[in-house]
Amino acid sequence: MSGIIIYKTKYGSTRKYAEWLKEATGFEMAEAGKIKIGEVAKYDTIIYGGGIFAGGITGISFLKKNIEKLKGKKIVAFCCGAFPFDADFIKELKERNLSGELSDIPLYYCRGAFDLANMHFADKMLCKMLIKSIEKKDPKERDERDEGFLELARTSCDWTDKSYIGPILEECKTA
Repeated sequence: MSGIIIYKTKYGSTRKYAEWLKEATGFEMAEAGKIKIGEVAKYDTIIYGGGIFAGGITGISFLKKNIEKLKGKKIVAFCCGAFPFDADFIKELKERNLSGELSDIPLYYCRGAFDLANMHFADKMLCKMLIKSIEKKDPKERDERDEGFLELARTSCDWTDKSYIGPILEECKTA
């Protein structure tokens, strides 16, 4: 079986998981936006990974634009985010990012990292605006995600863990 891991990363966590997957599978690895669909279409298995930003999976447009050329291929997707695993959130992400012709693509979650101090200016400003809007809410009206984000914003941490790739590897084994 031949395969490729395509990833789009902003701060490095997705690349780290892509490298671990490459190590475990022997598949080629390429960054989305730097590879042409003709190069990807020659592989039997495609693993796509992207970070989560504002409810979207970065670079997922690569799959959306090229799904017709990938018919009959085994495609598996994963996304990286800073929050602890939340099945409802992953379901929402899948519905938002892998709908229509992409709906049969399984989506896995790998926890990434968070470091507000080292974010790009625009991301940092968006996070600070979100923090302020959450802090303005009555604490009784905040949900788990609100509280989780406030907790994240107070720290920097790297939760990347090689064990997250286990389910992705298992999925790749099924035909």
